[in-house]
Amino acid sequence: MSKSVARVTQALAEAGVTADIVEMAEGTRTAEDAARAAGCALDQIAKSIIFQAEATGDAVLFITAGGNRVDAARASAVAGEPLGKADAGLIRAQTGFAIGGVAPIGHLTRVRAWFDPRLLDFDLVYAAAGTPRHIFGIAPDVLLHLSRAVPARFVMDQSTD
Repeated sequence: MSKSVARVTQALAEAGVTADIVEMAEGTRTAEDAARAAGCALDQIAKSIIFQAEATGDAVLFITAGGNRVDAARASAVAGEPLGKADAGLIRAQTGFAIGGVAPIGHLTRVRAWFDPRLLDFDLVYAAAGTPRHIFGIAPDVLLHLSRAVPARFVMDQSTD
């Protein structure tokens, strides 16, 4: 088991949460790939999107439904400070995960986090479990609690064409 998957497994176990971490043969690097592999709706995928706080350089996490896109201006407003693009080095150093496999829990350091309320519309959501091939299913309210995220509106408005 990879160190990244082991950290997610440990975070779940320490919280007393039973969740099966599943390795997907076809990979789950994108939300679309993950939904296809899990056999679920796109919005049941809990994406972990990392930004960098411009003032401190810290990673900031936005957990969003698979079909939603984080609006950078709204995310900055929610975080209370300007946010910029996080590079792979920052993401790896602060979360311990590589891009495409960033889990919403089990980070190396405490990461401030916000949670897309759209995820709460489902009984079960799926999140990356530390690699681009591993996911786990979890009740969204449990994920919200474990991630220590704050529910907030930070996604782009959906087109109504």
